[in-house]
Amino acid sequence: MKNTDNLCMNCFEELKNGSVCQNCEYDNDTVTDSLFLQPKTVLNNRYVIGAVTSQESDSIVYMAYDQQFDAVCTVREFFPKGMGNRLEGNCDVHIRERNREEAEKLKKSFLNLWTTIIKMHNLSAVVQTYDVFELNNTAYAVSEYMESITLREFLLRSPEGNILWDKARLMFMPVLTTLEALHSNGIIYGGICPDNLMLCRDGKVRLRTINIPEANVAQSPLEFTAHEGYTALEQYDNSHKVCPATDIYGFSACVFRALVGQNPPDAVSRETNDKLMIPNSIAEKIPTHIIKALGSGLQVYPEKRTQSIEVFREQLNASPSIQAQSAVPAKQEEKDEDDITKEKYYKGYPVDDDIEKKKKTSNAIIVILVILIIAAIAGGIWAVTTGKFDPKEQTTESTTQAENYTVPDFTAAGYTQSDIQNNAVWNKQFKITYVADYSTDVEEGIIFKQSVAPGTDVKEGTEITLTVSKGVETAEVPDVGGLPVEEATELLEKAGFKVSTIEVYNDDGHRAGTVKASYGMAPAADSTVAKGEEVVLQVYGEEVTKTTEPTTE
Repeated sequence: MKNTDNLCMNCFEELKNGSVCQNCEYDNDTVTDSLFLQPKTVLNNRYVIGAVTSQESDSIVYMAYDQQFDAVCTVREFFPKGMGNRLEGNCDVHIRERNREEAEKLKKSFLNLWTTIIKMHNLSAVVQTYDVFELNNTAYAVSEYMESITLREFLLRSPEGNILWDKARLMFMPVLTTLEALHSNGIIYGGICPDNLMLCRDGKVRLRTINIPEANVAQSPLEFTAHEGYTALEQYDNSHKVCPATDIYGFSACVFRALVGQNPPDAVSRETNDKLMIPNSIAEKIPTHIIKALGSGLQVYPEKRTQSIEVFREQLNASPSIQAQSAVPAKQEEKDEDDITKEKYYKGYPVDDDIEKKKKTSNAIIVILVILIIAAIAGGIWAVTTGKFDPKEQTTESTTQAENYTVPDFTAAGYTQSDIQNNAVWNKQFKITYVADYSTDVEEGIIFKQSVAPGTDVKEGTEITLTVSKGVETAEVPDVGGLPVEEATELLEKAGFKVSTIEVYNDDGHRAGTVKASYGMAPAADSTVAKGEEVVLQVYGEEVTKTTEPTTE
């Protein structure tokens, strides 16, 4: 544990020469507004408050130092903007009388949100939150601190101002798994934009901040901040419902910005003109299925958008099941002239009669090809899966030698079990089976191991077993407060946790060697934590005997 007297209140490194930190260049003589907690304020006898990093409509975020874990963290304080204040020299949040009822509801929403987030520690795109508590007439959420830059900064530093899909895929796809988990827990993020996506030092992209639902719509008692080009229409207008498609809009807009190099127009203006222009030179580098997926994800009205993360992921992966659906003639017939025009403008191509004639000709060719394929199947003609057909290979023999196929790398692209099951080619080439196992590194639902190495040539029908991640194995932390440290350690280790101890001062008659009963363990008792994580116990030392100095006349 560091002595905080001479630490920078922004990065918590030691100050070596005056008030300006040589590590982060923060000036520690900066005056902090009395509205905020002052630097070096200690919460819960544990968290040393540092510099303010942001004030949002529902909260204030501070840099902080966790004395128990000896680690830099961030503390989010519930503070509804415009509804309250703080008296100078006082830590309590004072809510104005007329706002008290509303603020109490918002505080419950804050506690509910962060209590849910704290249980979702196995999601790679969410910064881990490990403590939530009430104090000072308000509530707090404590999260780990991660060095990062925003997606906007990253793209501005890129030489071209944009990136190719192959690179964007690795950055963005894991975020979808996290969004899907948030949605399944009733949480709509509601603020996806390049400023709220962080590229961290470990190479992962994470959601920067999460606000309570009331902060993400214009019709709210809280101040609403729109992210132009990324905020969905339903967030401006409550005649449309905020739903998972709201996050799909923001996510699609971020992918659009990354691939194209410019923001999409804001959703309100797109009600009258929803054309999304992409220069031809850029459109040529974007796979067609990605353009179609973004077109669906960026529909102005939520009811017309892709409705679930699962379907959106399949569209971005060009899943065979989605391709098959798009090939159904009935779907093509439903496409009206306006949709066709939108698609051309979206790709950056002009609309003219020659294109329409080419389209009709193309459709006629497709119909002829379908008829020929049906005729070929009826005649018993067989072709190999590569699509090549050699008349010399025709035979009337009933036996055909099995083909050899190269095993792909099923673990490299973040495939899920449904991705593989929907790939007709792979399931024809191999006999694919699945097992599930826990993983500390791979998100739940993602394939991370295969029984046959990638690049191996095998015969058709060879069995390949794929291991699907069950995510991090978790367990509830047993309450060992008040127990002897040996018994507490045994219980925790039996539950799958590592244990470390910190000796604490004992001047109140507590039994030496017992775990502090109140706030004596971290993570807290009954919280759900990954197995193998460390639980820190505060253990009373020998009782301190108070003596009275003899007086002299």
